[in-house]
Amino acid sequence: PIVVRQGDQDSGEIEHCVKKIIKALGEDPDREGLVKTPKRVADSFVFLTSGYTTNLQEIVNGAVFEEEHDNMVIVKDIDLFSLCEHHMIPFYGKVHIGYIPNGKVIGLSKLARISEMYSRRLQVQERLTTQIAKAVNEAVQPAGVGVIIEAKHMCMSMRGAQKTSAYTTTSAMLGVFREDVRTRTEFLDLVRHQPSR
Repeated sequence: PIVVRQGDQDSGEIEHCVKKIIKALGEDPDREGLVKTPKRVADSFVFLTSGYTTNLQEIVNGAVFEEEHDNMVIVKDIDLFSLCEHHMIPFYGKVHIGYIPNGKVIGLSKLARISEMYSRRLQVQERLTTQIAKAVNEAVQPAGVGVIIEAKHMCMSMRGAQKTSAYTTTSAMLGVFREDVRTRTEFLDLVRHQPSR
């Protein structure tokens, strides 16, 4: 795993590089609209990659509780924003996380925080999906975990193939979600189900 400590991110160096990119594009980095752009971009990248500076223990922060509930728990439609590591262009969408407790449950907000920690890194969607599943598995040691991400990749929409309607769906299944087709089917059905509003 990649370990980046708080303060390792060099915003000054990022700012310097952005100024060079602006020049290389033939623009004037001292033009009124661009003067503060290098700092804004540097601050943005530090924020958008802040997942490198935290870890699972900090995120969970003891919010795992003994509970005899042994049926599926799902938090779905968690907003997800990340940066494609190939082009450093955003991809965004929804993550759905389900698990079957094995004597312990985790605070529901922690599932969103785990997703956020891994998405705020340079990523590929396939790895991100697996990292979230493994982190939930490590944190709560359930009977199984299922994670689905549905995302739109701007690197495919605004450049390259330029297909603006395409979504990418990835899944990671661990434990009974992988081994038992009925469990997996229940998870997929519940993720598709839209609650009455």
